[in-house]
Amino acid sequence: MVFPTIEFAAFFVVVLLVSWLLMPTPKYWKPFIFAASLAFYAAADWRWVFLLLASIVGNQAAATVISKMARGPGRKAVLIAALVGNLALLGVFKYLGFFVDSVTSLVAAFGFESEQQVLELALPVGISFFTFQAISYVVDVYRAKAPLATPIDTAVYLSFFPHLVAGPIVRATEFIPQLATPRSPRNIPAAPALFLIAGGLIKKVVLADFLAVNLVDPVFGSPQAFGAIDTGVAILGYAAQIYCDFSGYTDIAIGLAMLLGFWFPQNFDQPYRALSLQEFWHRWHMTLSRWLRDYLYIPLGGSRKGPRRTYINLMLTMILGGLWHGAAMTFVIWGALHGSGLAFERWVRERAKALRSEPTVDLRDDPTPGGGDITTTMVMTKPVTRLDAVVTRQYPKAVLWLATFAFVCFAWVFFRSPDVGTALTVLSRLVVGWTTAATLVTPVVLVVLVVAFSTQVTPPRLWDRLAVLFSRLPFWAQGILFGVFLVVMDTVVGQQGVAPFIYFQF
Repeated sequence: MVFPTIEFAAFFVVVLLVSWLLMPTPKYWKPFIFAASLAFYAAADWRWVFLLLASIVGNQAAATVISKMARGPGRKAVLIAALVGNLALLGVFKYLGFFVDSVTSLVAAFGFESEQQVLELALPVGISFFTFQAISYVVDVYRAKAPLATPIDTAVYLSFFPHLVAGPIVRATEFIPQLATPRSPRNIPAAPALFLIAGGLIKKVVLADFLAVNLVDPVFGSPQAFGAIDTGVAILGYAAQIYCDFSGYTDIAIGLAMLLGFWFPQNFDQPYRALSLQEFWHRWHMTLSRWLRDYLYIPLGGSRKGPRRTYINLMLTMILGGLWHGAAMTFVIWGALHGSGLAFERWVRERAKALRSEPTVDLRDDPTPGGGDITTTMVMTKPVTRLDAVVTRQYPKAVLWLATFAFVCFAWVFFRSPDVGTALTVLSRLVVGWTTAATLVTPVVLVVLVVAFSTQVTPPRLWDRLAVLFSRLPFWAQGILFGVFLVVMDTVVGQQGVAPFIYFQF
């Protein structure tokens, strides 16, 4: 499957022109953009459109019933039924095979044979994203945090094509209020949007895909054939690739939405600058992180039931977050690594504060899993042991950054690998592969890596200034330059096209 840049550009230009004509009249614009979104989704597989429509109708029906019922067990039962329906949708298409395979392997481990066979179902593109958005909508209506939307507003919200297949995960409270007033083409920030789309395409086409083809895919495809240097650089390469690929898609999605008159929340904030795993999740896939906090971590109890329960909730949240990415043991391990890392960081912070006789802070409203509402409790002073001295030591920022980045890259190995065996082989090559000469680490690869990671330290104001310079050009000049840019990108891509965005599979 490839991403047809020119074909999609032609589709979007038509949709944009008609959209601008209909914007002042919402009763015509909403059905049009809904139909355009369905057409976009049908281009992948027309049968999936019925799945999307079922999600829209089912969740709108549940939200309608909930909004009309008084508080009580019946209202909660409708919510539970809606949640079960959404999760069943994910379960059948995404996790049924994984569950049956896991049970079969467990039975085989005890010496029994199983001849169970699972019907192979194609995974609908973006099912995790629109299902999570549907869940947030129904839950927010139940919590009275969002009003019941009209059927057409809900349909536009759940199907809106700029973020349908790979996010960002936009809340109903963030999107639906923008449908309340007629939109005006005169208020469209076209120049910043085009600049954002161009930057996203460069991240994807020039950086992410180059690293995938020339470094990452060969190593993770046949790890035993490469030495420690190639393997180590490939691990760094994947860290750069997945950031450029996913943040590039997000930039494109936000830019497309801006051209249609909508604002999406930010999804990345230079995550590889983080000095802790908690900060990393403040900066990486921020809309998913907030979703996991509000609809999973806090309902599990958050940090309100003591340290041990907090650590368990962190583990459960991140393991389920790992499973959200894919039905494979590699994603479970990836989530467990981050869950254990977050739990360890929290233990260290609480231990250090206790030893310093300072108030402990319970961050229950923190924007990442592991947070909550702020409370303070005084603790007793304890004798300082050797371990205590290590815990309370103030490490330089460089050490904290290096430890966090190394941990994140280590976890990425499981995220990228097709199975656990491949991941372990990749890691083992870092130890035993020093006798094999490097063949993939070329000057061009290193330059691309440097450019990719430079996005983590580039001042945001620099991009803002470049966008301002672009916006000062005449409108016709902006259009010509952007058109030339698309042609150049299509030429760079060649006949093979652009590889699908990584998050399309989730």
